[in-house]
Amino acid sequence: MAYSPEIREAAKRLYLKRWTPDEIRDDLGLPNNRIIYYWADKHSWRDLLREEEVDDAIARRIAILVDVPDKSNNQIKELEMLINQHVRLKKQRVDAERKAAAEASGEHHSEQSSKVAAGDGGSGSKGGGKGKGSRKAKNDISQLKPEDFEAWVDSLFDYQKLMRDVKNDPTKPRTRNVLKSRQIGFTYGCAGEAFEDAVLTGENQIFISATRAQAEVFRSYIVKTAWEFFEIELKGNPIVLSNGAELHFLATSASSAQSRSGNVYVDEYFWIKDFKKVSAVVTACATQTRFHKTYFSTPSAKNHPAYPFWTGDDWKGDNKTREFIDFPTDAELKDGGRVCPDKQWRYIIDVETAVAMGCHLIDPAELKEEYSPEVYANLYLCVFVDDSASVFKFDALSKLMIDATKWQDFKPGEARPFGNREVWLGYDPSRTRDNACLVVVAPPIVAIEKFRCLERHYWRGLNFQHHVSEIEKVFKRYNVTYLGIDTTGIGAGVWDIVHTLHPREAVAIHYSNENKNRLVMKMIDVVEANRLQLDQDMKDLPAAFMAIKRGMSNGGGMMTFKADRSEKVGHADGFWALSHAIINEPINYLHQRKSSWSIPN
Repeated sequence: MAYSPEIREAAKRLYLKRWTPDEIRDDLGLPNNRIIYYWADKHSWRDLLREEEVDDAIARRIAILVDVPDKSNNQIKELEMLINQHVRLKKQRVDAERKAAAEASGEHHSEQSSKVAAGDGGSGSKGGGKGKGSRKAKNDISQLKPEDFEAWVDSLFDYQKLMRDVKNDPTKPRTRNVLKSRQIGFTYGCAGEAFEDAVLTGENQIFISATRAQAEVFRSYIVKTAWEFFEIELKGNPIVLSNGAELHFLATSASSAQSRSGNVYVDEYFWIKDFKKVSAVVTACATQTRFHKTYFSTPSAKNHPAYPFWTGDDWKGDNKTREFIDFPTDAELKDGGRVCPDKQWRYIIDVETAVAMGCHLIDPAELKEEYSPEVYANLYLCVFVDDSASVFKFDALSKLMIDATKWQDFKPGEARPFGNREVWLGYDPSRTRDNACLVVVAPPIVAIEKFRCLERHYWRGLNFQHHVSEIEKVFKRYNVTYLGIDTTGIGAGVWDIVHTLHPREAVAIHYSNENKNRLVMKMIDVVEANRLQLDQDMKDLPAAFMAIKRGMSNGGGMMTFKADRSEKVGHADGFWALSHAIINEPINYLHQRKSSWSIPN
């Protein structure tokens, strides 16, 4: 029985979504499942599945390395290698899918073969191919045409294609404003579309990121995309193409972009401290109507200076005629985006929608287990933190977030990242999930120094032996002089072993209302005195702090602090782990407390 190309393509898509042959047979109304196995063997669908598993592992490792402050040379090389492999796998998958589609429709490669024989390498060998002695001059994009980008477009997920379509649609506004989940490939998509725009229009592209590391990731994706899809070698920083287009990769130093003009991409703008200053510079860079502006970010808190920019309140201002103009709802913004009254195209893409639109690299169910509900909602469901009821305010927390590359004495890529300087550890087992968090904190040794969170680790599973083995790895890398362990639940098993191995360092923390209040009061003191530094890439920690709220004790007799509205203190793992480490410094240390908090008896 002959099957149409459409049926074969539909079967392939379901197979790559990991449907079973029986499920594919039933969904497509096929007489049996043998044809599914036949197609999978003939067209190497199993190989594509294996590539996706590798792709998933690479994406996770890239995300981890991006978060590492002050990367070592080896880590930088590894990041570049992984990005290279990530782009290469996307190119290989596109090629395999195109070949399978051509075979399914009865097409052959005679046309391609004739092109090669005639000296035209086609889309796989731009400008004379990749053979030795025929490599093109660096940054030479003179041979690229719009149709040459088709293979790269095929590598995009549907929401990335939507972004590109909006950019290229002359009826849409020139400002795109996107609220997004973490780690869904926005950097890859925006980097590729910016390169395409620079090649086809000759316009400059300016990338402004919340961190220098993220700016370098932008550059790496463009360099690797140009090589893997077009076999063009790009060099320089900024990258200057042969048509004169310049690609600038900048951190949040707004002054460095003031004299430039072009299309502007602002990455993670809800985590930029001087957002209004940066936004003013961005507007100046893209003053001319032919330039577009793209803002995208995971959300932070509602009192961030960028929040009115997102909601449209900045545009409304004190203008009475605009006061009651409605903006699209979040549900509408998730449904393909909307053009808003202030002439911005807004779009919300959370992790669950991204997965539904083709992103196979993420398992939302796994993320829900790894993070507390508040942190998961903030980082992956595009929910802003409302700190109005929180003990810790975003304004105060944002002052703690710094570029960790300034820590010259911390070398995370080395066997002893902090030399022989002492560190304190804090361990918190979740009480409502099978998670745990460990933080590594550098205590101040002179008055001018601050506490610094060097590392944080999240572990999933109830195997406390695994947690102990991971803690032991930290002991081997650092000079640990203190470990505060919450002995609730799984923490009791961890405590029994760790205390035996390190009796002088390990200290048990038994939770009670009094002890819990003591932990939070110490953290209030440290935060309000600005005595703590957090790497600005550790975005889960501010969300954990803002999950701490005031409440009444179970008996209702006194005020206490809780991590959610239930009676369990099971969320905000990162906050509690930090408090378990920092409580090693006495509350009444020689420092005049600025906090006005008090706990009535």
